[in-house]
Amino acid sequence: MRLTDYTDYTLRVLMFCAVHTDRPISIAEIADGHGISKNHLMKIVNDLARQGVLQTKRGRGGGLRLLKPASDIRIGEVVRNTETDFHMVECFDKARNSCNLSAHCKLKNVIGNATDAYLAELDKVTLADITQATTDTIPAANPTVKSVPVSAIKGLSRKTS
Repeated sequence: MRLTDYTDYTLRVLMFCAVHTDRPISIAEIADGHGISKNHLMKIVNDLARQGVLQTKRGRGGGLRLLKPASDIRIGEVVRNTETDFHMVECFDKARNSCNLSAHCKLKNVIGNATDAYLAELDKVTLADITQATTDTIPAANPTVKSVPVSAIKGLSRKTS
């Protein structure tokens, strides 16, 4: 199963807001940080606000904030609310099913069970679970790595006389 870009970006917005609870987040900040269109993010943010997950405030001092604690936001629920459907195979959609094997096929049940297990696994995880930093996931600073000036990386080093 592959998540749509819409779901991917929705999760990124929520994760960004969960990590930065100390201040309001701007759409521009998320767009610039992830290389995502601001217009696309505005649609996502509006949907999340309608669902009661994000608070949005316009103007000076405005921005985005989580309305619920990250520990109350289940990833499975977010995925269900953002994916258009879970019709993994044609026969899941009775209106479009034209498969001649449907009456005797057992694949539908196998894929249906796999989809249910996938969503059940996502239901076990909260936004807090995927955004809390732990010492085993954060690499320690490496004192042997030297800093390189940006001008040297870009090939713009200046000669000094």
